[in-house]
Amino acid sequence: MMKRFVSIAMIAVLFGAAPAPRPQPVITPDAVTQHTILLDGRTLAYTARAGTIELTDDQDRPTCSMFYTAFTLDGADPSSRPVTFIYNGGPGSSTVWLRMGSFAPVRVGVADGQMTGPPPYHLITDNPYSLLDRTDEVFIDMCDSGYSRINGVGKPKDFFGADADVKSFAQFIDRYVTKFGRWNSPKFLFGESYGTPRSAMLVNYLQNEGIGINGVVLQSSILDMALYGGTTFGSSSPQAGGDWSYVLYLPTETAAAWYHHKLPASLGDLRSAVDASRNFAMGEYLNALAQGARLSRGAFNDVVAQLHRFTGLSENYIRLSNLRVPYEKFLAQLKRGEGQIIGRYDSRYESYVLDSAASYPQWDPTDAAIDSAFTASNNYYIQHVLGYHSPLTYRVLAYNIIRADGGWNWHHDGQPVLNTATDLANAMTYNPDLRVFSANGYYDFATPWLATVYTLNHLNLKPPLQSHITYGFYDSGHMIYLHASALAQYHTDLENWYASVLAGR
Repeated sequence: MMKRFVSIAMIAVLFGAAPAPRPQPVITPDAVTQHTILLDGRTLAYTARAGTIELTDDQDRPTCSMFYTAFTLDGADPSSRPVTFIYNGGPGSSTVWLRMGSFAPVRVGVADGQMTGPPPYHLITDNPYSLLDRTDEVFIDMCDSGYSRINGVGKPKDFFGADADVKSFAQFIDRYVTKFGRWNSPKFLFGESYGTPRSAMLVNYLQNEGIGINGVVLQSSILDMALYGGTTFGSSSPQAGGDWSYVLYLPTETAAAWYHHKLPASLGDLRSAVDASRNFAMGEYLNALAQGARLSRGAFNDVVAQLHRFTGLSENYIRLSNLRVPYEKFLAQLKRGEGQIIGRYDSRYESYVLDSAASYPQWDPTDAAIDSAFTASNNYYIQHVLGYHSPLTYRVLAYNIIRADGGWNWHHDGQPVLNTATDLANAMTYNPDLRVFSANGYYDFATPWLATVYTLNHLNLKPPLQSHITYGFYDSGHMIYLHASALAQYHTDLENWYASVLAGR
């Protein structure tokens, strides 16, 4: 079969057959509209721009048309007005979630910890939690997601990989600040989920290219995948180093069990429960797992009792699991008696299941609760409010990553397991004025908060630089903004953080 393919290709070359045409960019004019928003008692006028920036290769040939939505305060001096570049992760996700759920001038109203249900949906046009009073906002869709498209001489491998992805975002930012005169603006990066390793690599890359960055917001981080025993996040193989995953997930399991009323009252409120769980996890539990087969029967029984106390799972189930319950099984096991599973992205969400005996959840209740509301509201907002009318389909996910040869290339700096904590450490040392805000949800199983804290505490920074990391912890999940009271606190924390970073600039 391969020989036949090669022969046909050779004949095409010999006889001058035209090569297959490359995709050409779909040209949709930028949509520029004027709006106002009421924030903290003040009416602010702003400009919204939905459009694309063309990326090119080193011969200035087009490779990708990158879609973005920008919200800029009217009348501000661009040479001093901050600008924040915001993106989701995946890898492969558009930025529909942050654009429509968090700090933009608008957000979609969804049910808090429950199913939102079918349309119509409610678009909150005066988002009281917008950061527009502090910074201009540019929401970016990675190549092949949203309305972004690979075109010209571009190929999937040029974008579908850790290092390739960073280069595309760096080129976008370079061209954006050039096009709109923002070279002297204070600049911030804001990434969620895979957007956090992207930010760690990107801030290091940009600073080495002469583009100064003032601050980085890391929401729901996963910076060092080696911490979990490999490229598969949450590896459950002790031989691959996966014992760390059981330790680092335990306080998140405690938070979920607390929320669903599976813990004894003696553990107290949420913060008290997770603090006690953290102390046990990083002490007795870590030491017990490290002993493996040398653990005494008495110590084994004590750990079983403690895990029952902190997870709500039965002692028998914990014994049968040899003290190691993969988090996916926990999601299916905690409410098995009620015929329900809980969410990976946000364990406050729950869903009934068809197979009550399944070892793992068949879907994520968080996705089921919010996907339709975000997708529909995003399409309505971009097309009918911002007036961007593209013949393309808005891709929530860059599904071509799955179909591309090799999928996503996780190699970074020649290493097969992605570790971007070193990039962040280098960036913070290279620029000692760089500030970092780490936002974490207690109910997040996608990127557990204790793993983030452990990683950021092991950057090998000098003490004055370590103090440049600020933490926020919230009673929400991966998408912190899904819980209204958490979003309110998150907004207040960021307002204060931006003010402190920008003080004296």
